[in-house]
Amino acid sequence: MRIVLFHQYFLGQNDSGGSRWNELSSFFYNKATICTDVIAGNVHYATGKRILPNRWCNKEAVEEGVTLYRTWTYSGYNANFFGRILGYLSYMLSSLVMALRLPKPDLYLVTSPSIFVGVSAIIASRIKKVPFIVEVRDLWPESAVATGVLTNRFLLKILYRLEYKLYKDAQTIVVLTPAFKENIIVRYPNFGDKIEVITNGADFSIMDKPHHAEQIRQKHQWSDKKLFTYLGAHGVANDLMQVVEVAYTLRGNLKIHFVLIGDGMQKKALQEQAKRYALTNLEFIDSVPKHEVADYIYASDICMAILKKTDTFKTVYPNKVFDYMSCKKPVLVTIDGITRTLVEEANCGLYAPPEDVEAFKRAVEKMLQTSKEELKSLGENGYRHVKVHFDRDKLAEKYITIITKNPASNGS
Repeated sequence: MRIVLFHQYFLGQNDSGGSRWNELSSFFYNKATICTDVIAGNVHYATGKRILPNRWCNKEAVEEGVTLYRTWTYSGYNANFFGRILGYLSYMLSSLVMALRLPKPDLYLVTSPSIFVGVSAIIASRIKKVPFIVEVRDLWPESAVATGVLTNRFLLKILYRLEYKLYKDAQTIVVLTPAFKENIIVRYPNFGDKIEVITNGADFSIMDKPHHAEQIRQKHQWSDKKLFTYLGAHGVANDLMQVVEVAYTLRGNLKIHFVLIGDGMQKKALQEQAKRYALTNLEFIDSVPKHEVADYIYASDICMAILKKTDTFKTVYPNKVFDYMSCKKPVLVTIDGITRTLVEEANCGLYAPPEDVEAFKRAVEKMLQTSKEELKSLGENGYRHVKVHFDRDKLAEKYITIITKNPASNGS
């Protein structure tokens, strides 16, 4: 069986960022001989930099069963909102052209954000007469509205119409959280029967391996510090200014050290504020390859997951939380809703209300006062919880069941 995946931000080998589909596509081939042709953009979502030479299309074999096509994408993604829209639209057009040039697959699969890529899937599906699955990794445009990135009413009207059309035409709608399913059903009750929940999960094949944590701590001179680490995007939605403010309030405590690892459109502003505060207890590190992520997690004492205060983010499971838990690290989250519930049910860390610097500070101080044995116990609790409920291999098997039940899966 062969599928074509529309994924604007599919990672290259050893690239940094969310790798849900890198692991899934590999698992599909190894478990069920499902080959995946990935059509991705040529600009990294965090840095906004071009990944490969500026050609219309670059083809590369990622691994057996997975072929990656990077199509031309506008490179001003991180410049401003207009640049981001151009990035989405350019990928929409170039990915559609690429899809029409490729041999007819058994199935198209499109994963958001953004919702513009849905146009590519709808058109390719109709022309090739191939069904498609839409995966909702982000409630777009809902999340863009919640973060204040998108306010134009005319554009919103178009996007919500496109969302409806995408869900209507899709054979199956895969969502990453039960809350996403509830949100869609409230707005579009007729689509409830076609929604399947396949959450993010822990990739134990990467995280549950020998690591170089001690070397990392020595390299960065962290040996005598209680390390609070965040790994991921530095964007508007992440609101990492909360960490800068907390670091400022705790600047007199020499035991605490904050580390922000990653890139994004807000990173420069964060660095400038930290410089104005003359902070020595906050450190910025550029994105690290996926195979090094576990080293930095294991080098940390507590790992953080942070988002803005919006109702939309109450519905998300950030994948980094599963990475932290799979490395047996206690977590500190400022994300209400299902992420808070996850941490509390697993008894693996603390929650502080988003955008409440004083509460964040109290949580950090409480973690600082927690013994090594108690922190280790919290980490073990998290590991056991994700091993049972969020093992990515088990989730991938469910995905395979959904894909192979497709009526066109035996050829068309």
